[in-house]
Amino acid sequence: MIMELEKIIRERYSVRHYSEETIPAEVLDQIIEAGRIAPTAGNRQPQRIYILKSEEALAKIREITPCAFNAPAVLLFAYNRDEQWTNALEEGICAGQQDVSIVATHIMLEAWNLGVGSCWVNRFPNTETGRAFGLPENEIPVLLMPLGYPAEDSTPGPKHTLRKDRNETVREL
Repeated sequence: MIMELEKIIRERYSVRHYSEETIPAEVLDQIIEAGRIAPTAGNRQPQRIYILKSEEALAKIREITPCAFNAPAVLLFAYNRDEQWTNALEEGICAGQQDVSIVATHIMLEAWNLGVGSCWVNRFPNTETGRAFGLPENEIPVLLMPLGYPAEDSTPGPKHTLRKDRNETVREL
């Protein structure tokens, strides 16, 4: 079932309680494809997506962070710092983290569209995680994303619908 984009955006929430059902390979492939086609700065595509779904990989990530939430799969997003776009007009301004965020957002929304829940996780030791999974030194871990079908009793957190007034976050110049 395909939903309208606005409905997906409004209804999606951070799932922290998953069923034990595994994600079929074709569904996972469709979710990953949504990230593969996401735009990146200069189309450099520095993102790296590691799919953690073996018993060993899941046990390792669950030791590293409590925020894997026993999901049947966890995506580890990183970027290759040698491939990221850099701003020639200002030193130190690079797009690796932004590119990963764009890719992860596409994946998160496509997952929900296909009935798969996710949670954007920043609470993990980035460097330790990269070492634990043998990432090359030029690949910088940015976020984790547990994926799975929401458990029957899964509900949005209490802050899910809280939003500041538009005039607090949007300015016209």
